[in-house]
Amino acid sequence: MKPRISVVTLCVDDLERSLSFYRDGLGLPTEGVMGTEFEHGAVAFFDLQPGLKLALWSRDGLAYDTGLARSARGSPDVTIGHNVSSEREVDEVMEQARKAGATIVKPARRTFWGGYAGYFQDPEGHLWEVVFNPSFLPRDDA
Repeated sequence: MKPRISVVTLCVDDLERSLSFYRDGLGLPTEGVMGTEFEHGAVAFFDLQPGLKLALWSRDGLAYDTGLARSARGSPDVTIGHNVSSEREVDEVMEQARKAGATIVKPARRTFWGGYAGYFQDPEGHLWEVVFNPSFLPRDDA
């Protein structure tokens, strides 16, 4: 399999609240909710970096589409890692997320492996790690 992951989808209970958190609170670019003309089709896409999007879709929509039982709210079994260029930037993003309505799960601090990181949960319970990892610095053009 060639690695061609282009969309990470987070299932949510309240699409409008989640849209506001990511668009207004974190400043991620989006065209807003689309697909409302389809039953189970309302979705919001956000541009993360070239070739990668974040999608917000209802839990009911995913259950309908897959035939699986509707899942519970945000699982801490998966994290989304947001890698930044400095410890200061970790603190800034964590504060931006807090002001936008996130719950700080673990304040940013030095890690055992030599980095600096903290965790927050979005309003639906999805877990994000904001991390400065000196071994994996993000490209400025991405």
